[in-house]
Amino acid sequence: VQLQASGGGLVQAGGSLRLSCVVSGRTFSMYPMGWFRQAPGKEREFVAAISWSGGYIDYLEYVKGRFTISRDNAKNTLYLQMNSLKPEDTAVYYCATRKGRYREYSRISKEYDYWGQGTQVTVSS
Repeated sequence: VQLQASGGGLVQAGGSLRLSCVVSGRTFSMYPMGWFRQAPGKEREFVAAISWSGGYIDYLEYVKGRFTISRDNAKNTLYLQMNSLKPEDTAVYYCATRKGRYREYSRISKEYDYWGQGTQVTVSS
């Protein structure tokens, strides 16, 4: 199973970025997916998760109303649209696929078994 994340970059505060994560080696449509991030000197934290069908979504409170998680099961791709970015959003962002088909989505990183390589998001003030 491979996850390839892309779309990170340097953006000014208030700007937008769209992250993508292409999944191969697994029937993408059967698995919940999540985005996590890790800032320098901090632990990895949950950002957003989406059910296998896309019908259920969960967000870190801090990003609600600014970030949107979505998926295209026909393209085996997970997205994270990030608007109104803040310097505090600076981190390496990781996509991950949940253990077990048709399970509920989760905020707990140990419940995800495959991870992308991470994509750097830097927001300048």
